[in-house]
Amino acid sequence: MDTQSFTTGTVTVAGGKFAPGHLGELTQHLPFEMVDEALAATNTTQSRLRDLPSRVVVYLLLGACLFPEVGYLGVWRKLTAALGGLPTVTPTAGGLGAARQRVAVAPLRWLFDLLRGPAATGRQRGTRWRGLLLCAIDGTTLTVPDNPRMLTRFTKQRGNHGGTGYPQVRLVALVACGTRTVIDAVFGPTTTGETTYTPQLLRSLHTGMLLLADRNFGARDLLTDIAATGADVLVRLKNGRTMPVLARYPDGSYLSILGALRVRVIECEITIITAAGRHTGLYRLATTLLDPQRYPAAGLITVYHERWEIETAYLELKSSMLGGRVLRARTPTGVEQEIYALLTTYQLLRTAMADATNTRTEIDPDRASFTIAWHTARDQIIQAANVIAGTVIDLTGTIGRHVLANLLPARRLRANPRIVKRAISKYQARGPIIDRTSYKATLTIDILAPPKILTATTKT
Repeated sequence: MDTQSFTTGTVTVAGGKFAPGHLGELTQHLPFEMVDEALAATNTTQSRLRDLPSRVVVYLLLGACLFPEVGYLGVWRKLTAALGGLPTVTPTAGGLGAARQRVAVAPLRWLFDLLRGPAATGRQRGTRWRGLLLCAIDGTTLTVPDNPRMLTRFTKQRGNHGGTGYPQVRLVALVACGTRTVIDAVFGPTTTGETTYTPQLLRSLHTGMLLLADRNFGARDLLTDIAATGADVLVRLKNGRTMPVLARYPDGSYLSILGALRVRVIECEITIITAAGRHTGLYRLATTLLDPQRYPAAGLITVYHERWEIETAYLELKSSMLGGRVLRARTPTGVEQEIYALLTTYQLLRTAMADATNTRTEIDPDRASFTIAWHTARDQIIQAANVIAGTVIDLTGTIGRHVLANLLPARRLRANPRIVKRAISKYQARGPIIDRTSYKATLTIDILAPPKILTATTKT
């Protein structure tokens, strides 16, 4: 097998038929040896050297996640754009399809399992709170093509206006706050709810983590299982839920119980004030952090808002990387392959961004622009640049330098009404004027006094 590197002009890539197999600078985070190991471990290395070696096909699948606007032939042209001095094949669409089918799902799943996890951040801002690694869990949906084969596994969701026009996949992920790296993920049909998928993610929880979750994850048994991993949890509960008061604490929180699980509960009113008016919401949070002195209620309320980091991660996956498009794959197996490729490529981008911001510990990683990193990575692929690391280790790299040179401003408190910004139908586009202004806002938090302590005879 010819894996010798080859230099043409300023481009250094793998030799022979392996030359198109790269991700530009991201290849340094996923080197040839790592892909070869994935193929060997899953018995998917080609039995004979083909025009499309398995390693090249893996990089093609990952590269496609950075170019959602073109088909696989278009992605191939991106990978070979800077290889004019090398003899490369010109595959057909059918040939690329057969090669993707030959590689199958296993090596992509293997690579994701290898690369997933929180990025190393040290004591970087926005990633930890009082020594605990902040992470968030939530679910979303991805859209897949509508054809008979796809409908054998994935379904269309019911809803207003006839429900979704395409079948969907449910994705549930565990994401590190700040760096937004993927700690773990699971996906499958939408007929299974996100809390039913969650137990598959418990393998990645451990002592030293603080898991942030919304009201859908407030089930007693699920929280008990999460606590059994050693991780702590901070979850919002439904306001109408009856919670017994076993003891009161000076910070306004109180001790309660969910089944056999002891929790602290914090009830508060959060008011957002803008030039357009004010809005007050009632929040009830429960946590397994029982020490009110070490983990004060006011701090827990503030840190809970970091849960929105996972919403931003899903925006980057679905809007930036997929461009709001339906997945390419035409079969359920192809969908599984494509989603693992998408998660792996996202993790590579996020790792490159975290490496860059980690060189400046005063920076909150959420100031790194995903769009800048994404476009720079695309350029590096087209140029086949920095595929192989030089003799001098460059921890920041071209992607990192672009990120650090274009940091987002420090997050300001602003509010915007939740509205439909694009009409479902062009015939419904006319109507009353909708205020789409983002307003500067001020926030007030009032911790509410807990109710009376229940007596021993009170039912819970």
